[in-house]
This record gives sequence, structure tokens and C-alpha cells, in this order.
Amino acid sequence: MKGLRKYLSPFAPDQSGASGVLYELGGILVICDAGGCTGNVCGFDEPRWFTQKSAVFSAGLRDMDAILGRDDRLVEKLMEASGKLHPAFAAIIGTPVPAVIGTDYRALKRMAEKRWEKKSLPEKNMAEELLPVLTVDTNGMDLYDKGEEKAYMALFQTFAAEKFPVEPGRIGVIGATPLNTSSTEGGGKLARALGTGQERKVCCYGMGAGLEEVRRASAAEENWVVAPSGLKAARYLEETFGTPYRIGYPGAENLIPAGDYRGKRILILHQQVLANALRLCLRRMGAADVTAAGWFMMVPELMEGGDVSLSEEDAFEELVREGGYDVVFADRAFLPGMKGFQGQVVPLTHFAVSGRLVD
Repeated sequence: MKGLRKYLSPFAPDQSGASGVLYELGGILVICDAGGCTGNVCGFDEPRWFTQKSAVFSAGLRDMDAILGRDDRLVEKLMEASGKLHPAFAAIIGTPVPAVIGTDYRALKRMAEKRWEKKSLPEKNMAEELLPVLTVDTNGMDLYDKGEEKAYMALFQTFAAEKFPVEPGRIGVIGATPLNTSSTEGGGKLARALGTGQERKVCCYGMGAGLEEVRRASAAEENWVVAPSGLKAARYLEETFGTPYRIGYPGAENLIPAGDYRGKRILILHQQVLANALRLCLRRMGAADVTAAGWFMMVPELMEGGDVSLSEEDAFEELVREGGYDVVFADRAFLPGMKGFQGQVVPLTHFAVSGRLVD
């Protein structure tokens, strides 16, 4: 039955993905909701919430605020909080409520920036007083990677405006979030896999690398895209500054347990870039056939024949049952859908699915 979930919990939604991209960058994140979506982000979809501070707020919308579209109240709350916290920027992140009432995010951005300009003291340098405002038009109906994609675009379009000289050895990493890497240390792990030292500086944007590194994104010698959500931003940086990019997941081989995979038919279930990286590793280990499948973004040009984009539990169960696989790499949350499977199941944690980390 379409949309029926018998054992899978809801996956992380797009507002959680957007929040995850911006979480470490020193801004105020305002989730435009009545409180429920913010509770979901902080309580379930953002593991850094328990160890690392960030200014994440709910807009606290009430029925009449939503019905009447009282954006001025949201802006006033934002100005009050900004005056106390002195953030580097403000981000307004959408949820189902503004999506249903048709909130104009461009107008909201202009209103907030204009209100901040009026608040600034005339004797001070206005350039230093203006507060950059990002709006991310997530709707709570898409999955986390769509929200990440929108947040990365808003981030680089707003802050990566200046062309800097290219620094040899400087590497940018786009797509590293806990929702993609299933680790609060994912940025560090990717940096180590790419190589650190005097000859190379690795900047995992939003996960270890701060807003200054985002501003200097044009100085990167190349970018690595480690999840489909980072691909659109990497293309934007290439078009704008000429920065080339690669698609891959450094260190993916470390996620494959020791074993004999020669001649095996294998199914991998995860975000597409990691699944493809594991496929390359398994082929080098002698696997006969490797299929990548995903519930999230499946970029057509990154798919091979036989790869599957999933949306229903029944389709997943049929894939495992009829696919003739010897090994399945998947999060433990999918085990109830693999009843009767006689092959080997290799745990491959995906935080956006199960809320589990590999730290």
C-alpha cells in the first residue's frame, strides 16, 4: 500500500537537513514553526545538540500568527534575539506551516534586513551592523537531503561572494553532516582520509570548518562532494569561481568488515555517494555484482544499470526477496523488511534512518 509504514520510522525531514548544514556556523537558526519541528530537530535529528551549542530557536507560531501571516512578529523576535546574541547571520528555515500559508521568503528576508538596518545606530559603520539573513524554503514534506541542498546553496550564494587566489592543497568538502556520515566526528574522519599536514588543508564546510572558510570557498584547489546534497553547490562554485570538484567518499573502505566478497552479489542501501564508493571498493575485492539502492536523492548520472530508487517498504522487501543477493549492506532499521533473507547482512548505519551513530 502506497505510503504505508509497518516498521520504518519517519526519516529525517528537510528542515532537519537545513539545520544540520548551518548548525556550527555561528548564526541564529529560526525554525518557522509552533515548536514541534524544532523539538524534532533538537531531540532526534541533530546529535551535536547534546555536546555542542548552537542558537536554534522556534518561531513559536500560534494559530492566528499563521492564519494572518504575521511576519512582523517573527522579525521582531529575531531582532530581539540577535541584539542579545550578536550572531554572524540569521537563517529562517521553513516547515509545513509556512508552506501551507504560502510564505514569501524573499519578502521575509527583505523585511528582516530592512528592520535590522533601521535598528542600527547611524553613527556606527553600517557595513558592520547589517545582519545577513538566509531563508531556506523547506516544507517538512521532503527528506533531509533536499533541505541540505537548499541550505548549502543559500550559504555559498550569500557568503562565498569574493574571488580569492587559489591555495594549493586547500580542499573543500561539501555534504559532510551527521545525517550523511552518521557521526558527530564525520568531518574529522573525512579530513584524515583526504590527508592532513602542511601540504593539505581540508575544510569540511559546516562540520569543522566555520563561516570564514565558507567565505574563502573560492580559494579551494578542488572540492569533494561526499553526498548528493552537496552536488548542486559544488556545481555552483565551479560555475562561479572555476573550482573543480570530485564525487566520492574518502575512507569508505574502512566501513567494509573483513570477509570474502569474491563472486558475491551485493546490495548497498545508503546515501548514493557513499553507496557508490563502497561499490568501487567491493569490486576491487572481487564482488561479482553490486547494486546501490536508496530512499533519498538518487542523481541519475551517478546511477548504474540496476540501481534502485526506493519509496515504499513493499518495494524494498521485494528487492531483497527477488534480487538474489548474497550480502546486503544496510542500517539495522531495515532488518524487519528482510525476513527470510538467507544471506549475510552487514550493518551500515545511516543516522537519518535510525537515529544511530557510529561514534
